[in-house]
Amino acid sequence: MIGRLRGLVVERCPPQVLLEVQGVAYEVDLPLSTFGELPASGEVVLYTHLVVREDAHLLYGFLTAERRAWFRLLLRVNGIGPRVALALLSGLADEELAACVHEGNVARLTRVPGIGRKTAERLLVELSGKVPSGGRTVISLRDEAIGALQTLGYNEREAQAAVERAEKAAGPAASGEALIREALRGMVR
Repeated sequence: MIGRLRGLVVERCPPQVLLEVQGVAYEVDLPLSTFGELPASGEVVLYTHLVVREDAHLLYGFLTAERRAWFRLLLRVNGIGPRVALALLSGLADEELAACVHEGNVARLTRVPGIGRKTAERLLVELSGKVPSGGRTVISLRDEAIGALQTLGYNEREAQAAVERAEKAAGPAASGEALIREALRGMVR
């Protein structure tokens, strides 16, 4: 996976930026809120998330690892894809999104384009208990491994089963990378 890029901003065309890294230009989709923080030109570091589909490899970028963690957490919610997750992150700051989850604020979530009432309610139910106050996300190594497998094209049920087997094989002290490797080995067998 591509986890982070450091390069020069070559072109900005919201919601996308063209980032040149050692002669290779990457098209990276960003939340609109990030564009205000990006330099017009010059070097930038983006934490990235790669989504692999049959017809495309899509790269999403964030200025902080916490923002990327929010994106990954949102992708785990049923019915929320990358575009809707970007819309949520474009319309809400981390603290505001956390407050919506803690307060059950469906009305505020539905003001974000692309979020209807049912999606907002599902988001609140599925994120309940996963977002501490203050807006920082807490994603376990297990959740991170499941998210990585889903990015590679496995469905949630397959990914959860593979990670459970990997946890037993790798032990409780395994790193996130070791957990993902072991899960992939188990899926290949």
